[in-house]
Amino acid sequence: MQPPIRFADWRVTDGDPYGLATARCCQTWEATISKKHHILILVENLPVPFDRRVWQEAQALNDAGYEVSVICPTGKGFDKTYEVIGGIHIYRHPLKEAESAAGYMREYGAALMHQLRLSFRVRRRRPIDVIQACNPPDLMFLVALVHKAMFDTYFVFDHHDLGPELYVTKFGRKDLFYRLLCFFERLTFRVADASIATNETFRDIAVSRGGMDPDRVVVVKSYPEAGKFRLTEAEQSLVVPGRHLIGYIGIMGAQDGVDMLVRAMAEIVHVRRRRDINCLIIGDGPELDRLRATASALDLNQSLHFTGYLSGPTLLSHLSALNVGVIPDPPNEFNDKLSMNKVFEYMMLGLPFVQFNLRQAAREARNAALVVSEHSPRALADGIVALVDDPERRKRMGQSGRAIAEREFQWPVEARHYLDAYQNLFRPRLNVNDQRHYPAS
Repeated sequence: MQPPIRFADWRVTDGDPYGLATARCCQTWEATISKKHHILILVENLPVPFDRRVWQEAQALNDAGYEVSVICPTGKGFDKTYEVIGGIHIYRHPLKEAESAAGYMREYGAALMHQLRLSFRVRRRRPIDVIQACNPPDLMFLVALVHKAMFDTYFVFDHHDLGPELYVTKFGRKDLFYRLLCFFERLTFRVADASIATNETFRDIAVSRGGMDPDRVVVVKSYPEAGKFRLTEAEQSLVVPGRHLIGYIGIMGAQDGVDMLVRAMAEIVHVRRRRDINCLIIGDGPELDRLRATASALDLNQSLHFTGYLSGPTLLSHLSALNVGVIPDPPNEFNDKLSMNKVFEYMMLGLPFVQFNLRQAAREARNAALVVSEHSPRALADGIVALVDDPERRKRMGQSGRAIAEREFQWPVEARHYLDAYQNLFRPRLNVNDQRHYPAS
């Protein structure tokens, strides 16, 4: 048998920018392994393929030869209960998003029942080798545990959010529910055979708080695919001579601080009387209706526009019209540890942006961001106006961010780390008597 070619040895060419075709074509020991395994991915809070990170992971697995199934909720225009996209089997279930602590328990309980039911439907189609659960919540290990006990199925924890910190951010207390979240987080790590961390801070938490062996924790960052996320021709309806356009892209939940941006716009328009600055807010979420009502009450209908959810070329044309990006997420124990997609997206577009003093985001943004130390609408307005009035500084910041993105934000590299985690997961089970893992020849 020839020595294996590792996924780390992929070659990237102009005709194959992600190195995936190379991986598919290689007649290797490792590729033979992947073609014999079935991965089930569980997602509770967003539908797929709307969840960009999960969809990129699923595609990476699929392109490397694994069979991939996904269980997720309906929504965001993805309402079919079953469909196959690009060879990936997607099973969806209904979900009503909660607004209170007790409501979350009902939401999570219903989601777990749907996931367990659908997981056996998936297994009837084909045996499952690995269940990958993408939090929140830190409860999906229960579904994996059933399969682990009955069928010796591996469990991979894809650690997207910090459940305990998120609870404190939303509800401002450390009560019984908080202690339960800490308990379930520990159990999730205890059951996991491997953990995928979104940054080094999450990796440290998996080791220190979760007791994971460092060798079983892999960092996979959520970089967009460079070929699909780039500047395009700006949406002309947004380009107004003599006016500057600032903007936000993302989910609008209570913890995301978009209300701070709305109030900063009120400061800019009504207090400072800057009629030359407009604001575009892209995305949706549970707070969208309340934010629209707030903007209307503050008499911002002429200066601030909510687009709702956008995707594809329409999203890129809207983002390409922006002069300054904004990250209004408030400083707290939760946001301080997150790698935010907005940071990566703004930098890939060469867009300078303003943010509050968030440790992880500031570390990743470096000179591409203007960091505002005081958490207030007035301070955020100060930062926005400072960048609007200094085009040379905006240019330098945008160029800095774009250079960092081109040099470091490489999803193909992260995909290799991700796939290597699966190869390491399967390697201990290999033996000469296991016919699943070897070709007949």
